[in-house]
Amino acid sequence: MSSDHRRPLYCFVLGTGRCGSTLVHEVLARHPDVGFVSNLEDHLPWLRIMGRCNNALYRRIPPGLSRKGRLRYAPSEGYRALEHQVSPALSTPLRDLTADDATPWLVQRVRTFFESRAHVQATPVFLHKFTGWPRARFLQQALPGARFVHVVRDGRAVANSWLQMPWWRGYQGPAQWQFGPLPASYEAEWESSDYSFVILAGLAWKLLMDAFVAAEQDVGAESWMNIRYEDIVVDPRQRFGELLQFLEMEWTPTFESAFVRYHFDPVRTQAFRTDLDASSLRLLEVSLASHLESYGY
Repeated sequence: MSSDHRRPLYCFVLGTGRCGSTLVHEVLARHPDVGFVSNLEDHLPWLRIMGRCNNALYRRIPPGLSRKGRLRYAPSEGYRALEHQVSPALSTPLRDLTADDATPWLVQRVRTFFESRAHVQATPVFLHKFTGWPRARFLQQALPGARFVHVVRDGRAVANSWLQMPWWRGYQGPAQWQFGPLPASYEAEWESSDYSFVILAGLAWKLLMDAFVAAEQDVGAESWMNIRYEDIVVDPRQRFGELLQFLEMEWTPTFESAFVRYHFDPVRTQAFRTDLDASSLRLLEVSLASHLESYGY
């Protein structure tokens, strides 16, 4: 519940993972009108911490003390807390969740999880991030009126980044990863590549992007915003202005003071061109061509 006793606007930042969604989530969370789940709540879910001071504390912490890869305090996807307090159905599904998954017991748990925190934090907007499957159609059923920001990144860059992550389970094949089985056409494509891991990472991106397209169509344009990571790092002020407008928030002096402390670096947007060998990159570009083109890559 917001400070003027109206129901808050729930917004979900969505992305495939390794797509820049964390950057969007963390910058927006510096706005004084935004509530969120913190990593403290996620690591100690049994304490049922509601994060009353999350926003005020996060705004006072320099970006350097909330950076990934170190001991930090920051907004979190909260998967441990969601698993404990809602269900693994929301935290670790092997397929996308749709409106058909919105059974009364699961919807009630989702509402309790988010509404209790929104009430305690008393901000006009409550922000949360999910990566992997969009889950948007389910979330729209559970929290009507929710809005969704889909952070898109070049699939070549996402695939390249996944391949370098220690948690990437694609090296064990689709039977062991978190995305479920490949569609028959994607399975055949992987086989024809002689089971290339680079192609498999690209297929995972395509699989998720297919789900995002379906979710966007069902959710509706008025509740959905696509924004490319590459556009954000080139012109962050313009793009975050558009995000704030979508979320019905003003660019306040408090947000400005936080925003100017961030460094937006476009250097790594093309790293896939040197990180991948030429042959694999050619195959990957052929595989992803239509999906890349649909997002202007």
